[in-house]
Amino acid sequence: MKNRARTTLAAATLVALVTAVSPAAHAAERELTVTVYNSNLALVKDTRTLDLGAGRQTYSLTDVSAQIDPTSVHLVGKGSGGLAVLEQNYRYDLVSADKVLERYVDHDITVAGKDGKTASGRLLSFDGASLVLDRKPGISIINRMEVREVQFPDLPGGLITKPTLVWMLDNAGAAKRDAQLSYLTGGLSWHAEYVAVLDESDQQLSWSGWVSLENQSGTSYPNAKLKVVAGDVNRIQDNVPVPRAQFEMMAKSVDAAQGFEEQAFFEYHLYTLARPTTLADKETKQLSLFPTSSVASSKFYTYERSRDPKKVRVTMEFKNSAAAGLGMPLPMGKVRVYKEDKSGAQEFVGEDRIDHTAKDETVRLTIGNAFDVTGEYRQTDMRRVSDRESETSHEIKIRNHKTAAVTVKVVEHAYGDWRVTTSSPADFTKKDATTLEFTVTIPADGEKIVTYTVRQK
Repeated sequence: MKNRARTTLAAATLVALVTAVSPAAHAAERELTVTVYNSNLALVKDTRTLDLGAGRQTYSLTDVSAQIDPTSVHLVGKGSGGLAVLEQNYRYDLVSADKVLERYVDHDITVAGKDGKTASGRLLSFDGASLVLDRKPGISIINRMEVREVQFPDLPGGLITKPTLVWMLDNAGAAKRDAQLSYLTGGLSWHAEYVAVLDESDQQLSWSGWVSLENQSGTSYPNAKLKVVAGDVNRIQDNVPVPRAQFEMMAKSVDAAQGFEEQAFFEYHLYTLARPTTLADKETKQLSLFPTSSVASSKFYTYERSRDPKKVRVTMEFKNSAAAGLGMPLPMGKVRVYKEDKSGAQEFVGEDRIDHTAKDETVRLTIGNAFDVTGEYRQTDMRRVSDRESETSHEIKIRNHKTAAVTVKVVEHAYGDWRVTTSSPADFTKKDATTLEFTVTIPADGEKIVTYTVRQK
């Protein structure tokens, strides 16, 4: 042991004090394309200039995702001459204090305490609170909270400082050549977020979209060509990657002219950023999805007692069409709605989530419950018409305490074989097999009563 370098392991500086056993190759050049899906999945295509030499060899590569799917790794040489991959391995046993201690069970170590004293012996076991040493003679149980550092003769083999791909290659081409590495990984995901700002009349809104991209994959992707895919991609769920770290939030706006270009792709939609961007590890990045659009919209009120017997919902609706001011595929995401007050300041008025929405489809946003428009329901009668039929009567009161008239859709549900025998107002819409809808206009500071009788089998 005298001629072997002694490695000192302090918990706070462990990674800085050790180096990987197998040094990784560094690429002189690198070209990255990252395609991110909605479902915590990304396809990474990483083209690097590698100094391989000739013939059969072992080659290591770092700066890859810590959540890589090893079975998806594919390395292809570019240019003339074959590059055969004979074997590939993914090594992820990273250096940590406990990993080093684990390898030194039944071996000699030296422990230095905060009081300056040292103790040497064979490590019998350890846990989060203590170390057990065979001192010969005697056994010592040492409180890890009182330990300043643990000294080891050397770094045990098999531990690395970064996730590493290791290949056995047979290179029949140039000694220095380009090769493309591709793999699937967890830890990268994206979602769309929208901002809608209502005008004074609630008949026009300013609509903008953002891509929020989250990277917790364990590595960064510098100057990457970024693509995001909107759609429900089928995957076989073996093991769902578990998040390994908290995000450091960082939002970056971009010029609308440098936003995303959209195109149909298979049964999905592909959005390609017009410029390279860096996806730093443990970062949430926001990028403009498309330029702000002015969209024609409408507001309506809905009373549905099965949801709430007293509240009236407020809904904004618009057509995702070119005529209305939009007309583009909208990825699913959260919509935050704002409106200017009398001073001109924008205030938050509600939010909702939309699903993937094709062009020319209708977007409906539930903003919240009306403060000045309320509902009240009661069942006024129930009787047996025959052995097979019963009849019930219902009354809904809608009150409007606003200074302007409002129109409210009153939504009721009936089940089985049913028909309405009488109603006021007489006109209603049968939306489907279980839903009927009345539309009523209530004057300012007024009330309207909806009544109906339904016969059911």
